[in-house]
Amino acid sequence: MTLTDSHLIAFFSVLLLISWVGVSAARKIKNATDFALGGRKSGVPMVSGTIVGTIIGGAATVGTAQLAFSIGLSAWWFTLGAGFALLVMAFFYAAPLRASKLQTIPQFLAQHFGPRAGMLSAIAASVGIFFSIVANVLSATPLVVALFQTDSMRAVAFVMALTVVYVLFGGVWATGRVGILKTLLIYITLMSAGYVTYTRMGGWSGFYAAFPAYPWFSLLGRGWGVDLGSALSLLVGTLTTQTYIQALFSAKDEQTARNGAITAALITLPAGIPAVMVGLFMRVHHPDILPINALPLFVLTYLPPWLGGLSIAALLLASIGSAAGLALGVGTMLNRDILPAAHWKFCELHALCTNRIAVFLVMSGAALFTFGNLQSLVLEWNYLSMGLRGAGMILPFSLAIFSPGILAPKIAVWAIAMGTMATIGWKFLFPQGMDPLFAGLIVSAVFIGYGLLRQARTRVGS
Repeated sequence: MTLTDSHLIAFFSVLLLISWVGVSAARKIKNATDFALGGRKSGVPMVSGTIVGTIIGGAATVGTAQLAFSIGLSAWWFTLGAGFALLVMAFFYAAPLRASKLQTIPQFLAQHFGPRAGMLSAIAASVGIFFSIVANVLSATPLVVALFQTDSMRAVAFVMALTVVYVLFGGVWATGRVGILKTLLIYITLMSAGYVTYTRMGGWSGFYAAFPAYPWFSLLGRGWGVDLGSALSLLVGTLTTQTYIQALFSAKDEQTARNGAITAALITLPAGIPAVMVGLFMRVHHPDILPINALPLFVLTYLPPWLGGLSIAALLLASIGSAAGLALGVGTMLNRDILPAAHWKFCELHALCTNRIAVFLVMSGAALFTFGNLQSLVLEWNYLSMGLRGAGMILPFSLAIFSPGILAPKIAVWAIAMGTMATIGWKFLFPQGMDPLFAGLIVSAVFIGYGLLRQARTRVGS
């Protein structure tokens, strides 16, 4: 992958524009609440920009093209599942969450089930989100390698530095504002890529002639267990991801939270299709490349240089913006849930400093972890991430929203803890078996079912 002067001029022009937007966002940050929630003044563009800016990252672009290169249409599940999950969030979760006036999911669970539930959910969600950050660092690395002709180790370090700067000063304002601009650039890239692949392949008939129907054009191409597990992981994980919920908390009112989630869903649902088309196109024309290079190599080879440079910048920003938004969510939970539970007391100024330090530490850890996994599939880490953050949490979380008071706090704590442990344990014991999310959900459901049955018997006996 080689870059011309036109590529570089377009690339650095986009970075300068993004930097200006980020710096202007930083001027609005006066305290930790501004950093985390934008002062609860966000409108629909900011809410949807924060969500889309995080969810359409490396997995939705580079990772989707990588998996499509290997297996075909089932790579679409990431944006398809995430978009459907955002619609569920909009119609059923957005209003009650915004009405709670809290900052984090663990705070919401602690309000209903006590501090232990809040602490456990914060730890589980942070571990899960960490692996999604790793996936975005993985997807950004080949872009930096292509840009600067450097090795992967230096590229990872560069990605980490850019991500920290992206969010460290501007918080949710930077994530939302840059998310809006980044989404526009990503859609220009994806629509251009989709048009070029469609015309060069001779329309849909060209794609169908190049590949057998199964597995390449099946949403269940990896097997119904694997793909439906991925879809469920996205539903559960999206509904329990701090950054997306944080965007709802930042909305100025409940209607804004709902409309922001709907807008984000409509943007997210179709985003994976052009990336899938690129993966298939590159499989036909460049079958010997590394799958993770499919989308970067395509935009540098088949798009005009100015558009290729813009596209590389957009793809890099997609990965960095997603990692930064997720790191912001982990930092907020550490600042608002984990440290206070350990009796860490601080004022708002100290909270702002702690939040920024937390973002830096999370990104440093993700960069170090990435060094040992540079050749792994991006979407595999994302699906594991979604399962870890939601397997133990989704059922107690949903009951707290729709049937508050029905579940005893002790049972909720056991469901969160054992559901998360079952997910991790299954992944290590049976790495090629059933999706670990199912194990976590089953264990969590068993504990909740047992608790509800026991409560019912106690009421009948009394």
